[in-house]
Amino acid sequence: MTAPLRFRPLATACLTAAMAGMACVAALPAAAQGRVAAPRIVATPGDHIVAVVNQELVTAVELERRQAQLRQAAQRAGQPAPAPAELRREALDSLIEERVIVTHAREQGWRIDDGELDRAVQSVAAQNQLTLEQLRQRLQAEGMDMVRFRGNLRDQIAVERTREREVVDRIVVSDEDIDRALAAERDAARGNADLNIAQILVRVPDGADAAVVAERRAVAERALARVRAGEAFDVVARELSDDSSRERGGELGLRPADRLPDLFVDTVRTLDAGQVATAPVRSGAGFHVLKLVQRGDGGSDPGGVVETRARHILLRTSDQASPEQAARRLLQLKRIIETGERRFEDVAREFSEDGSAAAGGDLGWFGPGMMVPEFEQPAMRLAPNQISEPVASRFGVHLIQVLERRRVAIEPAQKREQLRNVLRERKFQQSFEEWVTELRARAYIELREGGQATAAR
Repeated sequence: MTAPLRFRPLATACLTAAMAGMACVAALPAAAQGRVAAPRIVATPGDHIVAVVNQELVTAVELERRQAQLRQAAQRAGQPAPAPAELRREALDSLIEERVIVTHAREQGWRIDDGELDRAVQSVAAQNQLTLEQLRQRLQAEGMDMVRFRGNLRDQIAVERTREREVVDRIVVSDEDIDRALAAERDAARGNADLNIAQILVRVPDGADAAVVAERRAVAERALARVRAGEAFDVVARELSDDSSRERGGELGLRPADRLPDLFVDTVRTLDAGQVATAPVRSGAGFHVLKLVQRGDGGSDPGGVVETRARHILLRTSDQASPEQAARRLLQLKRIIETGERRFEDVAREFSEDGSAAAGGDLGWFGPGMMVPEFEQPAMRLAPNQISEPVASRFGVHLIQVLERRRVAIEPAQKREQLRNVLRERKFQQSFEEWVTELRARAYIELREGGQATAAR
């Protein structure tokens, strides 16, 4: 997907600190060996600091909140919550990761203009079904003013852009990677293809002794020798085969591979149509001489691929805008569009939090594998002009409308580029995790218990 960024929305440090009654610590001077000096900490009464990450604090109050969020997420997924010690470790680890990323993003010097921040604030208000004034009052009740809230949103946008730029730049998809993917696709197509296999079956009676088995094998080998010498397979099959297909020259007919014995499919896998296996194969019924008569196309379409043109409205999620809130807001917008009160593209320009908003949410044409699966699969099920229900993806929650479809021929170079995008997407998570690991290794992280320092790394 070209427009949505690849990122996981996060609650950035200043917001979570402020919600816990803490203020963000000013930037710290660099210390020896790439570390930074620990800041002087002043805790809010009734709270204490559990970790210092670069110039950010992690407090006991927000750690408890994060544990509650993880418990609720497990409950929604129908899974048991981790044991208390494991839950605390996961919560603290996620907060430290967020702090590491946000401080690194600030260092990159991204400039987020006020107009973009205004749109982000309006989006948060809309997703929470609040006016701007009501949002301001809600923030004030939670111990945060609008200036700090806007600073948090500025951090989050910078995080998204930093993650997209730095993680994507790390991903390398070589020509060899693409060659292997193409080969795998060909193998899969061959494996899924309809097959017409002909056989000459030489039965072996149940409980036959070694002498009988050897005699039956010899019959099968003589049949194979006659075929390889030039005799027509169907003629030999009618004469020697012990199978009911003998009257059809041994042909089983065109069938899906999964409706044929695995032994047959595996034996003819590397054969071209018209070729005969080099040796008889043994099954519980006896010895089989196999010929691949025909291989179907396995569902591939020589006429090209189907491309879709769609547009969407994306609402990103965060601690202040949950997926459920985003979905409810999108359902409201869907009703407005379907009643004709407003056009989809106008709603997208006003509310979508994606780079495609200026174009009315138009994503252009895309083929199979160009979008992330959680977006592509629902889009593929829509008829032209149909609008989806809210669709959750790693980028947020979408409202999708398919505009039109077309069938296009795909050139080899286009196919390779399409595969390059697919492979890049597959490698993203691993690259992201490696990137975060490197950031953590360079960060100043001091762990505290009960307000006292216990470890630093």
